[in-house]
Amino acid sequence: MIVAMQENATEEQIYAVIETMEEVGVHAHRTTGESQTILAGVGATAELDVTTFEALSGVESVHRISVPYKLAGRAFRPQGTVVEFRNGATIGGDKIATIAGPCSIENRDQIFTIAEAVKKAGGQFLRGGAFKPRSSPYAFQGMGIPGLEIMREAADANGLCVISEVMEIGQIEPMLPLVDCFQVGARNTQNYNLLRELGKVEKPVLLKRGIAGTLEELLLSSEYILSGGNYNVILCERGIRTYEKATRNTMDISAIPVLKKLTHLPVVADPSHGTGRRELVAPMAKAAVAAGADATLVEIHPNADKAASDAAQTLYLDQFAKMVEDLRLIAKAIGRDL
Repeated sequence: MIVAMQENATEEQIYAVIETMEEVGVHAHRTTGESQTILAGVGATAELDVTTFEALSGVESVHRISVPYKLAGRAFRPQGTVVEFRNGATIGGDKIATIAGPCSIENRDQIFTIAEAVKKAGGQFLRGGAFKPRSSPYAFQGMGIPGLEIMREAADANGLCVISEVMEIGQIEPMLPLVDCFQVGARNTQNYNLLRELGKVEKPVLLKRGIAGTLEELLLSSEYILSGGNYNVILCERGIRTYEKATRNTMDISAIPVLKKLTHLPVVADPSHGTGRRELVAPMAKAAVAAGADATLVEIHPNADKAASDAAQTLYLDQFAKMVEDLRLIAKAIGRDL
């Protein structure tokens, strides 16, 4: 249930509606837009008489939510969500963000070189895996917290924010001082215990689509985080597994405008995992920006062919710089900035 308050509604009136929701067993989530306050009631609302709320002072309208994702739906924040970070960077809104870094943090020289390249290209976010979920138990599993500490240092030296993947609940606390945004990978999109815990933290979460997940499943996964009180959730289209073998995954560009219609959450595109092929990363990044993506997330490396993981889909630094320049032209053509 969505309760839209009048533009001139007082705090006293707003709290009266919240108290009424709580009295009937509905948990209220509040969001304030440019001109009015929206209250989303989550719980057993099917049997409620909406006229009870329509009669309350300061209420403009009451609507039932037919979709199962109550807080992720666009009705909760019609103006859209802009996730803000400590260095002034944002994901969402008019500006398109650039997120780049290695699949895996390998050593100090590697991550510092990459951080400098991201900064030089105008990027705002350094991504890199400290804990790597690999299909083979014999593949490189990442450097862990020591690697994340090096990446934090490299990011701070270049004014960048850090995004890194969290794989289990026990990693959240040691990662908290080292990251600006937790990434949940495709394998953990439906790890609901992990998602619930991330709903309790005060840092943004970048949630990737599952390997064969539907958009509704992605939005319901985001609901676990949102329902915990963490509204800084960013969705990521990273390709899905289909019967097509020409690419590592099938990059679903159409998911971007569909999600932009269904949800207020920002949408990021990951063409590196979406294709698995270096020569396809830039073309799909351009298509994603044209389709409305709020950021691109790509894997880069100074010696891409020798990267410890995902070498085939990793861009060289000069290829990354050229891609960003091309994306600026596309952004300008659609009335956005990069």
